Amino acid sequence: MIDDESKTITVDGEDVHLTPVQYKILRLLTVNAGRVFSIEEIYEKVWNETAFSPENTVTVHIRKIREKIEINPKEPKYLKVVETVVKKVNIKVIKCTKIYYIYNYE
Repeated sequence: MIDDESKTITVDGEDVHLTPVQYKILRLLTVNAGRVFSIEEIYEKVWNETAFSPENTVTVHIRKIREKIEINPKEPKYLKVVETVVKKVNIKVIKCTKIYYIYNYE
């Protein structure tokens, strides 16, 4: 459960401490549960600036959130990642992008 007033969350009855940035990311994903966000979208919405190579920054924050809210962070129940592959014909570019969404978080 997320408490916007106190900026805290509870998982299985236990209070979980998140940094302000982690809280903003988790709140963004929970308010939009089921919606898929790219790394760039998360960065721009949380940091309120244009994303320039935000992959590492967002990925580290997501990993730390998972470590705090998931029973087994390597097999997440709530915070999921979808890998997408983009292929461009005649250019031979294959791009793998991670996108994140929150699933069934209460």
